Amino acid sequence: MSALEITTPSLIALTAVITSAIIWLIILAARLTERPRNRPNPSIDLVDQARELKALGQIQEAVFLVRGETGMSQRAAARFVNRL
Repeated sequence: MSALEITTPSLIALTAVITSAIIWLIILAARLTERPRNRPNPSIDLVDQARELKALGQIQEAVFLVRGETGMSQRAAARFVNRL
């Protein structure tokens, strides 16, 4: 047996390690796309408009406005509006 030959158990172990690494990288990439780090900060005008809509009882419209202007998710925009 030469030094470059790979036995079946070591080939299986190598395949498992490579597969695990690929799955881990896919999961990491998916998490990073869900939570981008450079979210745009809402402008003062947007905050004022959303606050006014909330005061008028139009919470869904305020959430929609915030989502459209910032690209926030539904959940993040709803939290933002609720904190106003």
